Amino acid sequence: CHSGDPRAMRWLVATALVLTSSYAGAYEEGEQITLYANKVGPFANPSELYQFFSLPFCRPKELEEKWLDLGEVLKGDRATKTLYDIRFRVDMQWQPLCKVTLDDEKAAKFKQAIVDDYYFELLLDDLPIWGYVGELETSAAPGLNDDNTTRYYLFTHLDFSLSYNGDHVIEVNVSADPLQRKDIGNAVGQQVEFTYAVRWQPSDTTFERRMERYSQYSFMPQSFEIHWLSIINSFVLVLLLTGFLAIILMRVLKNDFTRYTRADEEEDEEEETGWKLVHGDVFRVPPQGSLLCALLGTGGQLLALVFCLLILALMNTFYPGNRGAIYSAAVVLYATTAGIAGFVSAAAYSNFSGAGAGGRWAWNLVLAACLYPVPFFVTFCFLNTVAIAYDSTAALPFGTIVIVILLWALVSLPLAVLGGLAGRSWAQRNAFEAPCRTSKIPREIPPIPWYRQSACQVFMAGFLPFSAIYIELHYIFASVWGHKLYTLYGVLFIAFSMLIIVTSFITIALTYFQLAIEDHQWWWRSFFSGGSTGFFVFGYSIFYYFERSNMFGFMQTSFFFGYMAMMSFAAFAMLGMIGFFSAFAFVQRIYRAIKCD
Repeated sequence: CHSGDPRAMRWLVATALVLTSSYAGAYEEGEQITLYANKVGPFANPSELYQFFSLPFCRPKELEEKWLDLGEVLKGDRATKTLYDIRFRVDMQWQPLCKVTLDDEKAAKFKQAIVDDYYFELLLDDLPIWGYVGELETSAAPGLNDDNTTRYYLFTHLDFSLSYNGDHVIEVNVSADPLQRKDIGNAVGQQVEFTYAVRWQPSDTTFERRMERYSQYSFMPQSFEIHWLSIINSFVLVLLLTGFLAIILMRVLKNDFTRYTRADEEEDEEEETGWKLVHGDVFRVPPQGSLLCALLGTGGQLLALVFCLLILALMNTFYPGNRGAIYSAAVVLYATTAGIAGFVSAAAYSNFSGAGAGGRWAWNLVLAACLYPVPFFVTFCFLNTVAIAYDSTAALPFGTIVIVILLWALVSLPLAVLGGLAGRSWAQRNAFEAPCRTSKIPREIPPIPWYRQSACQVFMAGFLPFSAIYIELHYIFASVWGHKLYTLYGVLFIAFSMLIIVTSFITIALTYFQLAIEDHQWWWRSFFSGGSTGFFVFGYSIFYYFERSNMFGFMQTSFFFGYMAMMSFAAFAMLGMIGFFSAFAFVQRIYRAIKCD
């Protein structure tokens, strides 16, 4: 339309006013406040979500959905307008909503929902409200040989308790009246009436602080103290262990340097021993070097992603009312940090392969750009198919899938290519020079005791970092795979910093012990040693599923283990990158300090 069209101007002004009013949440007395029904699902299965009107509640003739952003859609939200007539600061004692006649299908749906302990989520002025669909009672019936009698009670009346300050909604609560419940065990053909009541009361809480109650409910005061004490205990333990390890390692290295220097000065013809003996093999590029470089690039990108998310969290970007914000931020940040994966991978490949790399650097770049997204997409396709089969809102709409794919193809992939070109150019200007010449024939590795071989070393390397984050991991799981709100991002940042420090220290120490027994194949082992915490994370997820949660069903199990496998792989790549570069810097440092032939 033409810019001077008055109808267009009126439409733009009206739209701006609606958006401003919706954002500000300001209402006049008697003004209607839309109540949205968001989702229902088993309380024990946080990923198994369904549309609210998949159950035969009071349904509008035409479903009108609320506009949702990318993060809310990824989160599984599908907010739809309801028939509830709630008006600002207007009390309603008893209001009928509708009457539903239960046939076999409707009664079976409600019964199954009660058995599976379904909860619902409503949204009033963007404030979430939770409640249960009904309750199950099993009792011994007298006179019937004490056989168990099961009753299916459906909550038919909701009491809304709302608070206001000025012209803003501050707090919303809902409770089911236990006296107004319907036994639907044999209710086929009966009519069920749904009703509600609304009660308003003033509040001293300001509009800007109305989300704080959700943060306060995430941890009780006693749990909050235990949380801090646990993280301080882990921090002190890690500090002591890494300190002792550093002192021992420095003392041993000092003795090694003294011994090697004395031998060089005296020109002693005694045969070399220890890590100096393998100086001609330590900088030999390992097999599958391209895959290693691609993993390093992927780990660098994921480290940048996690760091940026933590910074945004510390800036209070992911407050409880900002629904789905962390999902949107993760998708956008992953796409925009792709250049880091390309840069790190191409720079490492060009440095390690040297002039012999030829045109294979381009294949390495493609591998780095696809190493994490492709397995993640395959996992997502399987899980999305399962969600579609269950008719769950966890299944992403086709349009959302297209947006995410375009974001990867038009933003992430070009940035990875540009980062790769920049990394290759940087590597050519800053060519890596090994402190020692690499021999043409690899040295034979002497027999190694079983407790110093790869499997044991990798296990030990992952155990200490995992023990540093074990407590925090429990709270993260309770938030991601439960209904707890996680708000202590400062504690999380401390735990993440400890994880990086411990991973770096333990990998350096184990690399030294490996070289000291004349085992020069440290490249891949240092990566696996650093990334082995990812295996512990996946192992903990198995323990959490069976021992700490009540999840059930094929869909929830698939979602849990599918996405935990991808998260564990991400931890493996990120921490493996930290471990490798720490070990690489250490190896360079010690071999530059001695005289190599």
